[in-house]
Amino acid sequence: MTTMIPTWVDGTLTPVEKLEAHVKGLRHKAVSVFLICDGHVLIQQRAAGKYHTPNLWANTCCTHPYWGEDPRFCAIRRLEEELGIKGVDPVWVENLEYRADVGGGLIEHEVVDLFVIHCDTRPDMDLNPDEVQAVDWLDRAALETKIAKNPDQFTPWLQIYMSKHSASVFGPT
Repeated sequence: MTTMIPTWVDGTLTPVEKLEAHVKGLRHKAVSVFLICDGHVLIQQRAAGKYHTPNLWANTCCTHPYWGEDPRFCAIRRLEEELGIKGVDPVWVENLEYRADVGGGLIEHEVVDLFVIHCDTRPDMDLNPDEVQAVDWLDRAALETKIAKNPDQFTPWLQIYMSKHSASVFGPT
């Protein structure tokens, strides 16, 4: 199945196949979610079969909305598809943009709707093995330390979020 994602081509938002957008480094829409419970953020280790950044640790959930899909609905959909998480309420925090080489000749040039979810109890999960191989809960300091010590174990976008947008995710220090 071909996934068409909202991509800017010559200044106009156009549906483009997801892999083509990454091969050409085209600027396109994305969604990222951080789920935080009791001061700990849920991170996921991407499945070994992912077409880019396999086995690397990323934020709770990140994806591209389908053409015409509402970003908040996309966040809810992918939390369930990737992690089996249901019944949460993503809160839009900000829109941001980044460009990152994700290896294999692929470029993520993302215009991201960033969502944060705060919950009182850790949600039940049912990991989709095609998407996620493991999860972990880390507080902000532990995540920052792990990224600093082993940056090659983390996706470029998680490193960008933590270095440039952590106050949007966790609040000011």
